[in-house]
Amino acid sequence: MRAIKGVITAPDVFEAVFEAHYEEIRRYIARRLDLGVAEDLAAETFLIAFRQRDRFDAVVGGVRPWLYGIATNLIGRHRRAEVRRYRALARTGPPPDEQSHDQRVVDRIAADVTVDRLAGALARLSQGERDVVLLVAYGELGYDEVATALGIATGTVASRLSRARTKLREVLG
Repeated sequence: MRAIKGVITAPDVFEAVFEAHYEEIRRYIARRLDLGVAEDLAAETFLIAFRQRDRFDAVVGGVRPWLYGIATNLIGRHRRAEVRRYRALARTGPPPDEQSHDQRVVDRIAADVTVDRLAGALARLSQGERDVVLLVAYGELGYDEVATALGIATGTVASRLSRARTKLREVLG
């Protein structure tokens, strides 16, 4: 990467960052949320990164963990907004049912039990533990990269991952 004093400055340099990392970031978001949201949040990740590219400092960490950090923050913001929507829905009642009974049965049968168990187990983790597990599992980041992405110490990454593994073993066996 062409950088001046560790800062990505030129738009053509940022274009190379985008080309190198967009698909990886989109896949990470899709695994954490869903494909429909992943495209939008991946684009927003790079928009934020582009706008803040003068703040990137290679001395602090690499481009990859920096992008994962932005994406993880956007995922958290998306989930908080989703919780607010669900709470509002709980107050106002459900919308009219748009799916037929047959479609609901097909959807239920098509659901994968293993994915449901894993999602339930992940839901039981704290947000910090879940972020660490998913950055390691989906992002394939190392401890140092996860620490940089989340702005925490490497030791914190290790302890969160250890606690998360223990909890996941208890639930999943």
